[in-house]
Amino acid sequence: MRNKLLVFAMILGLAGCSFLNEQVPQGTLSDEQVKDPKYVDNLVISAYAIFMTAEDINSSFSMWNFDVRSDDAYKGGNGTSDGDVFHQLEVEQGILTTNWNISSMWERLYNCISRVNTAIALLEQMDDSYELKNTRLGEMYFLRAYGHFLLKRLYKNIPFVIDPKLTTEQYNELSNTQYTNDEGWQLIINDLEFAFNNLPEIQAQVGRANKAAAAAFLTKVYMYKAYHQDDAKSHKVTSIEQADLEKAIYYSDPQWYSGYELEPDYHNNFRPEPQYENGIESIWAIQYSKNDGTQFGNMNWGYGLCVPNIPGVTDGGCDFYKPSQNLVNAFKTDINGLPMLDNFNAKNYDRTSDFADTRLFLTVGIPGCPYEFVPTLIMERSNTWSRSNGLYGYYVSLKHNVDPFSEYIIKGKWWGNSMNRIVFRYADVLLERAEALTLTNHPDEAIAIVNRLRTRARDSKDGIVSNYEAKYGVKINVGLYPGGYDQEKTMQIVRFERRLEKGMESERFFDLVRWGIAEEVLNTYFAEEANDCSIYSSAHFTADKNEYLPIPFAQMAASNGHYTQNIGGW
Repeated sequence: MRNKLLVFAMILGLAGCSFLNEQVPQGTLSDEQVKDPKYVDNLVISAYAIFMTAEDINSSFSMWNFDVRSDDAYKGGNGTSDGDVFHQLEVEQGILTTNWNISSMWERLYNCISRVNTAIALLEQMDDSYELKNTRLGEMYFLRAYGHFLLKRLYKNIPFVIDPKLTTEQYNELSNTQYTNDEGWQLIINDLEFAFNNLPEIQAQVGRANKAAAAAFLTKVYMYKAYHQDDAKSHKVTSIEQADLEKAIYYSDPQWYSGYELEPDYHNNFRPEPQYENGIESIWAIQYSKNDGTQFGNMNWGYGLCVPNIPGVTDGGCDFYKPSQNLVNAFKTDINGLPMLDNFNAKNYDRTSDFADTRLFLTVGIPGCPYEFVPTLIMERSNTWSRSNGLYGYYVSLKHNVDPFSEYIIKGKWWGNSMNRIVFRYADVLLERAEALTLTNHPDEAIAIVNRLRTRARDSKDGIVSNYEAKYGVKINVGLYPGGYDQEKTMQIVRFERRLEKGMESERFFDLVRWGIAEEVLNTYFAEEANDCSIYSSAHFTADKNEYLPIPFAQMAASNGHYTQNIGGW
């Protein structure tokens, strides 16, 4: 197992020009001093740090703010004008290229890439006597891939800053359409393959990327690359590349994940206690902490808006990113404990009469059940549990929040908690492997993987929700698929299981776009959901436009004609 030393807990103060700490000699550093390994590693740590210090509570790198475009979640808040630019994204209407959230995310992620490239440029000057040179370079290539990946999922056509020694003039000449969509994914893969070939299996400090993290990331990127969207006039999936699927199968092979496995209890992945964080399922996570000697610690403020406003408990909670009725309905199961794949949304879930998957009660705060498993905080269908007076319903996300009475939460201007955010967990790798196996005509192997996840979900009934049936009247039933399905049915099962397993983890919208089914799924969702959330009465997803954000106006204006706006009439 890995030595669980928190690396991110010590790096908040290493942002910007302060990354060279008090050990740095006064005055200008010589070339020899700058290349000293201890100073180089400070620069590396600073590159990690910016993925937290540049995070905006109003526009989180976790992407929850942007996943409100999916059928998993409502924007929430006090109403449509509260975070109005995200309301526009939610209903896919009135989006402007000048909106601050579209421009801010672009700028902050390229600042992250700039910090990484600064570290790469210096590392490349180090001679081979620095024994960690290739390891640290592998970490930085991993982080550069991460920055480009987040940008590409949002904007599709982006400039790739892969030369760490670019001059200002050269940077200003970059084009965002120099590479095809397929070529862009390959550039990210190139960075990750370097990382994979140079990172160790075990890092001394938790938070640093290792070989398994690179393998998990490669699996994900190959699954994006496999669904080709290379028609310049369309965002449609034109083909599915078998060679990319085979690569995803290769990098998801268990040989790369020694020491990693599914947590025995699903809930363990979303707990702040030290004995659960960085557990056997967490391959790479953003590390947060509370007690690090500073006033507010290195807290996760990126989820600060997701806290419900409970009078006397979480006063000031903003109640954003609320689970949709559609998502809750998806967790319903039949008498055999299997999802209702074709008619799950025909009737809204009733906790006293409908069977449900255990993961529902570990993902969504349900009226009549405890908030964050605190028996004295029973959720209700009342305005106490909805800042919008019921406009966005009464469900609450559990994965983003922690027990409000615990030591892992703090109140600054907003609420923050010290729970890690897992970026890559082993269940995600398994689901992507199941998807690739299905598409390469191995449906029985895919169903076996799905059943592993369902077995874990079934067994999680004996955990923190063990008294829910007796005390709160819910009915939990999780069964296994018998198998023997054709490719089409298996793909439906795998996609549905992915939604259940990854619900409210901000992957859903990007999955719909990757699969090329966003228009079909979301317009059906808008039509059906309007009865539960009236804001959707005017919502409409426009294909070949709303799959991606527009290139920000400020970037287009400053590009001297080198950028091309995304299609869709922005």
